[in-house]
Amino acid sequence: MKRNILLLLLSLAALAMSAQSTIKYGRLDYDSLLTSMPEYTQVQEQLNALRMQYNKEAAYNEANFKRLFADFLQGQKDFPQNIMLKRQRELQDAMEKSIAFRRSCDSLLVKAEADLMAPLYVKLDAAIKTVGMERGYECIINTAAGTHPFLHPSVTEDAAPFVLQKLNAVVTPQLQNQSPN
Repeated sequence: MKRNILLLLLSLAALAMSAQSTIKYGRLDYDSLLTSMPEYTQVQEQLNALRMQYNKEAAYNEANFKRLFADFLQGQKDFPQNIMLKRQRELQDAMEKSIAFRRSCDSLLVKAEADLMAPLYVKLDAAIKTVGMERGYECIINTAAGTHPFLHPSVTEDAAPFVLQKLNAVVTPQLQNQSPN
């Protein structure tokens, strides 16, 4: 009887150890997957176009300020005191507006990037979750930050190819549905 109990305990221990070895984790570089998405290139192009528009307007404001400053320098010796003070205020206002515009552009670009990137994050996260469930991963580890110097190959698997396959499967039907033909 003791022998049977001991044999049962040993087989349970072996079963528990074999169950532990089947635990598997996925690993991937989130940033690399994100930048490989075709939508990422489109978002970057949109952001660059917006950035160029803001830079063009900022250059216009700067040229206007330089013109005002040049006019001020040419006429300062001929201006009466009240006109000179008025022109100084105009220069100060133009400079402050230019600085405010630059700050506004920076915050608008940050917001535009967040708004444009949000659907990509949602799509990539959904693909990762789907692959995690399909492949039976306990979790998927993001190696992009370099915080995992070693992940044992017997319990981890590169999940990136499966996520890319899932992303490509999702992208293809959407592009076909959107074609004008």
